[in-house]
Amino acid sequence: MSYDTIELFRAAMREAGVVPPDVIEADGQLHRFHVEGDKGGSRNGWYALHLDGRAAGAFGSWKTGLRSTWAADGKRMSDTEREAFAKLIEAARLKAQAERRAEHEARAIEARAEWAAAVPADPAHPYLLEKAVKPHNLRQRGGLLIVPLFDAYGLLWNVQRIQADGGKRFKPGRAGGLFSPIGGLSNPAIILICEGWATGATLHEETGHPVLCAMNAGNLLAVARAARSAWAGADLVICADNDRQTEGNPGVTYATAAAKATGARLIVPEFPEGVAGSDFNDAAAIRRKGARHGE
Repeated sequence: MSYDTIELFRAAMREAGVVPPDVIEADGQLHRFHVEGDKGGSRNGWYALHLDGRAAGAFGSWKTGLRSTWAADGKRMSDTEREAFAKLIEAARLKAQAERRAEHEARAIEARAEWAAAVPADPAHPYLLEKAVKPHNLRQRGGLLIVPLFDAYGLLWNVQRIQADGGKRFKPGRAGGLFSPIGGLSNPAIILICEGWATGATLHEETGHPVLCAMNAGNLLAVARAARSAWAGADLVICADNDRQTEGNPGVTYATAAAKATGARLIVPEFPEGVAGSDFNDAAAIRRKGARHGE
């Protein structure tokens, strides 16, 4: 009976789009597990199942917001059952939130130590020469460029490392809502928000406006919201990557959503037909090449 019930519970999870863990503990306690497709080491999936009396359970994902209840007899849970599960789930959510915060704090200490040990970046670093930009506030350790990632309060939480060949790696830790700033942010009239650091360096050098580099398209909305809160009087401009060769053009899609949600303006780089490129750094490189050839 218990095996069949657990398998029915597994089937309900799959039907809802959640891949269940290998082992289901039917002890009435809330258990967390890794959800396929999520970042390695994360445990955003959760479930609780009991077999006492009427077998019932609940499951979901904190990342997607999915939350579903289940009962073996197919009937709705009673108010008492729903309340018990709700308390269990909320207590576990708060515990998981506290654990993530503690992990982010520990990773931030490591990132701050790495940043403090680094020196101002060499303008002749191969990556900077390739992108034709100045180092601005970057630092360097050996051959690695160190890109600082701050929150809107000016606290450094993480860093990105850029290799000489352009390979990029983030340290584990907090990422959402963080950005790498270029230029002064003391009462700015205009703030530009973009994805990559080199794109931000180009935008700053060409316009003089401060730039917040969100580091990826999926982080544009969180950064734009943080900027809108921290610099309420500034005119925000989302500078999209034009991912023309990628299905759905994620650069423009995410940038458009961020602009609409925060009342920001949106600009998108344009490229000649058949010419490779997606961001404002690419567009600048094309202009430089044209100038050299007298075009």
